[in-house]
This record gives sequence, structure tokens and C-alpha cells, in this order.
Amino acid sequence: MEKQPLFSEKQRFNQWWIWLILLGTNGVFLYGWVQQIYLKIPFGDHPMSDLGVWISVFAMFLFTLFMRLFCLETCIYEDGIYVRFAPLQRKTRIYRWDMLDEIYVRKYSPLKEYGGWGYRVGFGNTGGALNISGDMGIQLIFKDKMPLLIGTQKPEEVEKALASLNLSI
Repeated sequence: MEKQPLFSEKQRFNQWWIWLILLGTNGVFLYGWVQQIYLKIPFGDHPMSDLGVWISVFAMFLFTLFMRLFCLETCIYEDGIYVRFAPLQRKTRIYRWDMLDEIYVRKYSPLKEYGGWGYRVGFGNTGGALNISGDMGIQLIFKDKMPLLIGTQKPEEVEKALASLNLSI
């Protein structure tokens, strides 16, 4: 029988401004492709080769698809917290409770502490972060004092799950 998580969350990059930038950039590349490849009018003051246009449009499309594939999966079970930042992490990482000195939910500043969202390395002693959006996260402090922050859009549910475990961390 498969164990049931006390908490589960999947997050994706769904911010409107990210997709506006990506779709706008794709639109410019597609316009350049239509103008240069289909209409045979060189695109820009210093047009690239037709092959370069094809490669650029294809690369931009792949980058947009890659951004859509990003997913932060977080689950809390009785034995620990399971985290996977797909597609960068192929396997789920398990942080068992006995590996941690502390775990708590906190508000953080993504730009000031980590330089933004994603798979981040923090400044100074802030440690790393795995975050997609927002400013709430699950702060893990490992026994070696190295911190890791995992972003969440459901801080109240995380706190309930952690409280139900009666952890002595």
C-alpha cells in the first residue's frame, strides 16, 4: 500500500509577466522568420542567414517549452519532506527529519535573499532556494547549519502538516 502525503503541492511558472515576455519574444522571432524566410525580405539592419533565423526561432520555441516544463513538487510524509524541481532534478530528494535541526514556514524576499526565483543559490549565509513564485517558503536548517528554502503557495497547509507530526526539531 502506498503511503499518503500529509501535504502535497505542485507549482509551475504561471506568472503572467513571464509568459508575456516569452510570448512577445516568440512573436518577434516568428515575425522575423515570416519576413525573411517566407517574404524573402531581410529582417533587421544586419540580417542573419536563413539558417540562423531557423535556428533562432527553434531555440526560442524550445526555451519557452523548457520554461513550461519547470515544476516544483513538494510532499511532506511522516518520514520527511520530499522535493523535486523538474526537469533540473531527475530524482526526488528526500530530507528526513533526523537530518534537520529546524523546519518552519517563513516569509522571505526572493530578490534580496536569492536573486529571484528558480533553482537558486543565496547570498551570504542564506543557503539555497527552490522556488517558483511568491514570498512564502519552508525553511530547512540542516544539522550542518546549511539552510535550504522551499517555496510554497500553501503556507497554512504546510504548518498544519508539520504540526500533525509533533516533531522535536
